[in-house]
Amino acid sequence: MATTTTHVAATSTSNGAFPACTTAVPGKYGEVPVDACNSSYNAIPEFIPAVVVSVLFGTLTLIHIIEAVVYKKGYTWVLIMGGAWETAAFILHVVGAHNQQNVTFATIWQILFLLAPLWINAFVYMTFARIVHFYMPDRKVWIIKASQISKLFVFADFFSFVVQAVGGVMVSPSSSASIQQTGLHVYEGGIGLQEFFIAIFLVLMITFHIRFVKLTEGRLLLPEEVNLNEANDGRRYDNFEDPRGCFWLLYALYAVLAFITMRIIYRLIEFTKGLDPSVNPLPFHEYYFYSLDAFPMMAALLILAIFHPGRFIRGPNSSLRDATRAEKKIKKAAKKEREQAKKEHKQMAKEAKKEQKRLDQEAKRGGVSE
Repeated sequence: MATTTTHVAATSTSNGAFPACTTAVPGKYGEVPVDACNSSYNAIPEFIPAVVVSVLFGTLTLIHIIEAVVYKKGYTWVLIMGGAWETAAFILHVVGAHNQQNVTFATIWQILFLLAPLWINAFVYMTFARIVHFYMPDRKVWIIKASQISKLFVFADFFSFVVQAVGGVMVSPSSSASIQQTGLHVYEGGIGLQEFFIAIFLVLMITFHIRFVKLTEGRLLLPEEVNLNEANDGRRYDNFEDPRGCFWLLYALYAVLAFITMRIIYRLIEFTKGLDPSVNPLPFHEYYFYSLDAFPMMAALLILAIFHPGRFIRGPNSSLRDATRAEKKIKKAAKKEREQAKKEHKQMAKEAKKEQKRLDQEAKRGGVSE
């Protein structure tokens, strides 16, 4: 937009990466230069791109809602939340493009846009846990059970979510320059943690991938490579009739993680040269965050819509929750059997002691009579 604005003399200076700024008189739709003190956006929001992107995200989210119902995969609510946050963020961006002095629109848009990818990341963790549970005979990667994979990495994702949320709130337009600078460091630390957890997760994925390739090639695993448990006896090859589903899902998750990493790298380098538009143009042009943040997440949602887990993980062993309940029932039954056996052993010992006492008394009476 080419809207004329007028600067007033009032000047606010700040230290570090934040340059001095002046307060501008808002033009059409409340537009001011991005370096003005009363600017709520790093980049002037454009109406049409925001409409297009919000429609695309909304369409992808609707597709995932339909797939969740069709495939009956309740845990996909996590992915739907990611799509819904992206959609809501850009709807607010649409509204904010014509209300650029409304700090609330700008703040909520920024928080939703920054945090939405973490929902998609969590969905990747949860889907991989179900792949391990469904396709791997012992339902483990190394010594980590499928249910533990889900819990550990979702907790890690939640932790990075909290850190990023704190940073995202601190960099809101209503915050002072010093708080925004601290918020940037906090947010960058949060996305750095996110990528660290992704790297560890990738090691598990690759380990599983290699082991599954060996299984589907028909080669027996070495003793140190397998640790079948009693709950899985007789089902070693149940799900290997067509292993292509597993491979398709793995490749889809690799691609999604690649797009998430692409987005993380962009966010890490976005403010490395500070917040002066004349020195660092990266944060101050919308096409950067559209192409390096919005597009990767859109691509991730599209990939997961095409290669939806519900297409491949189906049947009685497909629910991680049901499996966890079954394992708890097995453990409870085993505990009950152990307690019963202990009780019976104790009773037998008591009866043996009683019998021994009776024999001793008879022997003693026999000795007296002699």
